[in-house]
Amino acid sequence: MRCALCRSMQVAPGRTTVTLQRDPTTVVIKDVPAEVCGACGEYYLSEDVARAVMTMGEGAVARGAEVEILRFVA
Repeated sequence: MRCALCRSMQVAPGRTTVTLQRDPTTVVIKDVPAEVCGACGEYYLSEDVARAVMTMGEGAVARGAEVEILRFVA
């Protein structure tokens, strides 16, 4: 698959950092498995990974966190 943003490279398996924000909560999730563009850094998450990331973000909101930094664990 070519990067939909820059169209300059094929994306490749890698890891990325995802940042989610829902006022007043900001969640940073590190080491998220994704398909990543080597040129621009745009990333694409699988459906299962996206679901897990959203669940982690919802958990931080439910805990009332203002800022939370998490590491993705499959």
